[in-house]
Amino acid sequence: MQDRIDRLEAEVSELKMIVKELQSAPPASAPTHPDPASQAILAGPTQLQSEDRDNLAFLRSTTVNLQIDGYYAYNFSHPVGRVNLLRSYDVLSNEFSLNQASVVFDHPVDLSAGRRWGARLDLQFGQATDTLQGNPANEPRPDIYRNIFQAYGSYVLPVGKGVNVDFGKWSSSLGLEGNYTKDQINYSRSYWFNFLPFYHMGVRASYPINDRLTFNYWLVNGTNQIEATNGYKDELFGFTLKPANNVTWTANYYLGQEHPDRTVVVPPTSPIPVQPGLSFEAIRPAPDGRTHIFDSYVTWQATPKLTLALEGDYFIQRLWRNEAPGQSSTPSHVSGGAAYVRYQLNPVFAVATRAEYMSDRGGLYSGISQALKENTVTLDQKVADGLIARYEWRRDYSNQPTFLSDVQNVLSKNQNTATIGLVWWWGRKSGSW
Repeated sequence: MQDRIDRLEAEVSELKMIVKELQSAPPASAPTHPDPASQAILAGPTQLQSEDRDNLAFLRSTTVNLQIDGYYAYNFSHPVGRVNLLRSYDVLSNEFSLNQASVVFDHPVDLSAGRRWGARLDLQFGQATDTLQGNPANEPRPDIYRNIFQAYGSYVLPVGKGVNVDFGKWSSSLGLEGNYTKDQINYSRSYWFNFLPFYHMGVRASYPINDRLTFNYWLVNGTNQIEATNGYKDELFGFTLKPANNVTWTANYYLGQEHPDRTVVVPPTSPIPVQPGLSFEAIRPAPDGRTHIFDSYVTWQATPKLTLALEGDYFIQRLWRNEAPGQSSTPSHVSGGAAYVRYQLNPVFAVATRAEYMSDRGGLYSGISQALKENTVTLDQKVADGLIARYEWRRDYSNQPTFLSDVQNVLSKNQNTATIGLVWWWGRKSGSW
């Protein structure tokens, strides 16, 4: 042991001498005329940092986010065509299906950095895109907009606490549920999500009175209309209130006129050209009945693990404002709501349930007058960061034969489905998308 210590001390002394000699040696002189290539290499990083500082700051405040949402569903009624009726996302049975492949580019307003403007673009592809975007009844040219789920620019006006103004196309906030599955309580969507508007095109403003109360106003082309079907502009008046830190209440009143004053004619007879192969013909007289939507929902984070939510809606629509000979202004209306409970069992698993009721008087949603109900139970598994699996059982039922059976043209009063959904997402955008 003593010999090893002596050898180590000798090696340390030798290293000290080498270091001392290196420190006393004169520094190597730089070449008098360095070649231009060497100068460029030495100066390059400094120049790059100086020239691209603004671009790098822009990229740091912009997020690129992606989501892949797929599922396998089984309908125990073995419906003709393997169609799960009255669904918007999990629409097919006994198939491996791609609900959505989504890309979100988000450059939000940042007042702390002195930037009052922002913008967002959501691109969406897959099965749910066709369900949610570009209904030919509302959109004469659906294909050119279908994959643009959201596209809007933002600016904060320096008034009071700041008025946030958006212009473009955005996902509707009527109803509790939204588009991105990762942010929802259940995998399948409710009747109310399927029935209420999916998107709007126009301008909207929100003004925070204080930290707890914000007022909202929209002026839009209509419901699910990028290009307006008439000259009437729909409006929304609403507010978001936080009476407590763990409670959020949203209430909306929507006033619209959804009846078109023109129709597509092919081939054109007296054409009003829009693009090759697309022409309009005026509807005379054009129905002018109004649409009224009363929408309210509240979320309560009762404990860190327990979430409760409740939604109530009333939708009424007339064909004509004032009844004339040969015209009927009898309204159709849809009313009801949904209740949600979610409990986080542990960091990996959570369980959620939804109970829903919809009275569809006039067939605005389903095509016939009926009372629709559904119960859903969902087991949520966090497989990894950015990957969840959802195992779901759902029962739909009605007081009228509505749902498809295994016999053509024979309808059933109920359908039961079991679904496994997988959702992947990644990107720097935090919170709900």
